[in-house]
Amino acid sequence: MYRTENHIVQIESTIEKIDIKGQYIQLAEPIRLSGQLNIAELLTQYPINTTQDLQQSALQIGVDEAGRGPLLGSVNVAAAILPRAWSGLIEMQPLKGTPLSILTDSKQLSEKKRDMLYPLVQQHAIGYVIADIPAAVIDQVNILQATMLGMHVCTEMLLETLARHLSDMAKGTPYQLHAEVLFDGNRCPDLNYASLNQLGIAESAVDCQAWVKGDARHTSIAAASILAKVSRDKVMYALDAEHPEYGIAKHKGYPTRAHMEAIENYGVLSAHRRSFAPVRKALENQR
Repeated sequence: MYRTENHIVQIESTIEKIDIKGQYIQLAEPIRLSGQLNIAELLTQYPINTTQDLQQSALQIGVDEAGRGPLLGSVNVAAAILPRAWSGLIEMQPLKGTPLSILTDSKQLSEKKRDMLYPLVQQHAIGYVIADIPAAVIDQVNILQATMLGMHVCTEMLLETLARHLSDMAKGTPYQLHAEVLFDGNRCPDLNYASLNQLGIAESAVDCQAWVKGDARHTSIAAASILAKVSRDKVMYALDAEHPEYGIAKHKGYPTRAHMEAIENYGVLSAHRRSFAPVRKALENQR
């Protein structure tokens, strides 16, 4: 799950079961997570200890998704921690003069700009996690719950990685973690606070906030939106290479006229979301 090189923790994880309100549910397909966390840089920029004002020193984690509307493929969720001076309201221009100066809501940027920002966010973020929630899981739990699940696992993976490595890096210095988790949208996922508490993170130390249109308002959420959107596009291009007749590179799985015609002509792929009405109807027509 973890590999540490020069104080940078590489995160690779596969989730096959999920704890939902005390019950472990076997997922239809595994959720895959990847990312990294620079523990040394985090300690430098967020020197949190028992003598400091936790609110002032809170690290901000932005969380966003991409791909709720398509009929095809995964929904991707990302969580990102930007450098402290770069994390804030976009209108206050905390990114002015930085390599991420053009960062905003991924939907407001061209694909070329998103592709340019993607490696820059990965390079300069203190930490990030990207989750790929496959179509089979979307069909299993519905798209809203799959999105919430993605936000849940990304957030907990970052917090868990922080908790497991902070004590070693802090070298005995008292260390308290206070995090503001900023979720794009109008609701927050349910976190497993009992599990986090076992790792030394109290529920009171995690402030979850729902930000409507947050990807256009806060730099950390915008960073997460870039990671989620571009990582999903990469999956779509891979599917396009396997099934060029569907034109996936152009419509990215959204229900365009060309996509619907491709489904009618060539059938439903295994990556299509069978719980979505147009796909369900196409399957019924094929019987």
